[in-house]
Amino acid sequence: MKTTLTVIFLSLATFGFAQDKYFTRNGTITFFSSTPAEDIQAQNFGVTSVLDIKSGDMEFSLLMKSFEFKKALMQEHFNENYVESDKFPKASFKGKVRDISSIDFSKDGKHQVKVSGDMTLHGITKPVTSDGTIEIKDGKVHANSKLMIKPEDYGIEIPSVVRANIAKEMEVTVNTTLDPLNR
Repeated sequence: MKTTLTVIFLSLATFGFAQDKYFTRNGTITFFSSTPAEDIQAQNFGVTSVLDIKSGDMEFSLLMKSFEFKKALMQEHFNENYVESDKFPKASFKGKVRDISSIDFSKDGKHQVKVSGDMTLHGITKPVTSDGTIEIKDGKVHANSKLMIKPEDYGIEIPSVVRANIAKEMEVTVNTTLDPLNR
């Protein structure tokens, strides 16, 4: 009897814990650079993300080589000359969704949120803050956000010969659909 109660208690504790976290391995991050000379866009469909709906802790992690460009030469230059993917293979974000306790995750709805934390790119970590949305629909959490970043803030050097082709600030868009994490 005591063993049975222990197993039931541990099962309920694990179930409760798992319900507080949402996870994906196939989120999307897009970056877009627009200048009069050229538009550049790349997407990464292999973004790992986890959200703890109790604490508001949110993390993203991605491989830089997973960004896909329309032109193979752009992708090669991006990885070899700019973000140096062999030397700095990952980018990440660790932060918090502010006021997450005001969101009722048990019912469908769309909520405006503010996210702040530290983004690491090209070996440099900087604080970032962004507006976004969290939408709960059919038991899933859809998290979306846009922010602007400057390559130079992360030690990414743009040669003067191509500087006119690359925006000084790039728009980064995050789109994820997270499922309950079942452990």
